[in-house]
Amino acid sequence: MGMKPVVVLCSFEAVKEALIDNGDEFADRGYMPLLDRMTGGGHGVIASNGDRWKQLRRFSLMTLRNFGMGKKSIEERIQEEAQFLVEELHKANKQPLDPTFFFSKAVSNVICSVVFGQRFDYEDKNFLQLLGYLNYILRAASSFSGQMYNIFPIMGKIPGICTKFFRAVDGTHAFITERINSHMESLDPACPRDFIDCFLIKKGQEKDIPQSEFHMEAAVNTTFDMFIAGTETVSTTLRYGLMLLLKHPEVTEHVQNEINQVIGRNRAPCIDDRSHMPYTDAVSHEIQRFIDLLPLGVPHKVTCDVHFRDYVIPKGTTVYPLLSSVLWDPKQFKYPTQFNPENFLDSNGKFCRNDAFMPFSSGKRICAGEGLARMELFLFLTTILQNFTLKSPVDLEAIDVTPEISGFGNIPRPYKLSFIPVF
Repeated sequence: MGMKPVVVLCSFEAVKEALIDNGDEFADRGYMPLLDRMTGGGHGVIASNGDRWKQLRRFSLMTLRNFGMGKKSIEERIQEEAQFLVEELHKANKQPLDPTFFFSKAVSNVICSVVFGQRFDYEDKNFLQLLGYLNYILRAASSFSGQMYNIFPIMGKIPGICTKFFRAVDGTHAFITERINSHMESLDPACPRDFIDCFLIKKGQEKDIPQSEFHMEAAVNTTFDMFIAGTETVSTTLRYGLMLLLKHPEVTEHVQNEINQVIGRNRAPCIDDRSHMPYTDAVSHEIQRFIDLLPLGVPHKVTCDVHFRDYVIPKGTTVYPLLSSVLWDPKQFKYPTQFNPENFLDSNGKFCRNDAFMPFSSGKRICAGEGLARMELFLFLTTILQNFTLKSPVDLEAIDVTPEISGFGNIPRPYKLSFIPVF
């Protein structure tokens, strides 16, 4: 890739053998110029390596659990935000709308409640500016210019090539820095309110350790990781998912029938419902599989010389686990190139787990927010379909579900839909 040799892993078997069976050897993060620029040179959780990565990931997972990740409290936050989203969609009064920022607002507010200890009003100008930055970052990273920058980083010095991308990254960092400074002024070490408070407390505890990984730059970049991974990935999946449900009304109808049977109209969906809703669970999985949000995956790097499938991969070599080749592997899925929930259902209609379901990658570097993302997707989808029927302003044949941009991420084409209240 450019001037550097890389290894690309194709198929479920190859990716599994590397990331799971030889997880320690493939555990480092590979160099990716855009990611390096986003994370201040490898600070934070996503782009760091070695002891820095271990410390920051361990701290982040522990803190997120303390603030409800995987517990009833975070489920209640998602349920509450889903109701705010429903109210907002009602305001459209059945008119066609672009769902992009509706979903970004709702999803981002979940992570905001954990990181900042608050949610933002949907009309908050600073909040909308932040969402605009995050949306642009994923689009720019997936664009032709973004891909060329990853191959030839020298292009970043050419005026205008990546200027807007850098501005969006710096704007997001500035937003986060402002919130961290505000937290520092009101911090009570005996009563942490959120993720940032916990990070600042840890930073204070290690202030006399020269090589501490808990400093201001790490605080900004770790929080940035939370937002870029916890907002755009889930909101883009929701946006793409609604497009697929518009294109396949028979799938939507089947999900709504299951919602009526299991949940009804008198209460909000909860995560316990998922085990009783095999078809809906299959649809949620199939959306993630089919859209293949991060087709290349995020690059890895081998930690030592590795003997792998009759080859020797030298220490430090960048390795791309091609997630497209896993999620669309014809040996693992009945209908690899089709959007079909039966890819996750057996002959009796029961949900079937599949080890090749790797939208969050796998192994040591699997996304730390996988559990939260899956919970959000299920609860937001079921709440929307419990309250609304989806209507397209164009013929179904005109809905093009191929990506508008395909690079680092697969970005869906712009579209509009109407949310018709069901009662």
